[in-house]
Amino acid sequence: MTVADRVRDLVLPLLAERDIELYDLEVAGPVLKVVVDRKGGLDLDVLAKATRAMSHALDEADPIAGAYTLEVTSPGLERVLRTPQHFAGAVGETVKIKLTADAVADPHADRRLSGVLVAADDDGITVRADALARDEAPAERRVAHADIERARTVFEWGPGDKPGKSRQPGGKKKKQPAPARTQGTSNEKRDPTS
Repeated sequence: MTVADRVRDLVLPLLAERDIELYDLEVAGPVLKVVVDRKGGLDLDVLAKATRAMSHALDEADPIAGAYTLEVTSPGLERVLRTPQHFAGAVGETVKIKLTADAVADPHADRRLSGVLVAADDDGITVRADALARDEAPAERRVAHADIERARTVFEWGPGDKPGKSRQPGGKKKKQPAPARTQGTSNEKRDPTS
């Protein structure tokens, strides 16, 4: 059993008690990175309580030899995709993928692929790749998990309107009517003949 397996077995019940799911776990040298998520999102209170519970359990069981740093985090807006479950959860999202050198026949070809993840299973994924030219239609490409070096979702920032503002077609601001002006204050009496 690997260190990651021992840690996973230790933290899964602690996270389940708090309705938190283990998204990813990585042991890289002296760093134990635990990535957690929850339906509806995580807040700092939940993350802090989960961190304290895991830290205490890890201190008691001591599954890692030597000193290490515990990092507990959420996956964030742009999630790393490493497992078939990660890819399955990201179907419909925009992704960026770097293929392994062996996955590309031409050693000078671009190993990067981006587009919408349209399918994922235990063997691989299907990406509707972005069109390279304006007149070219997007093409779907099947990629085996073994051919993926790195992958992540891409958060797309939109040019959303500011609250209270709307735009007309063509990008021009919609002119708002000026508020009606009244003379005097509500305490003043006005002469109706003037």
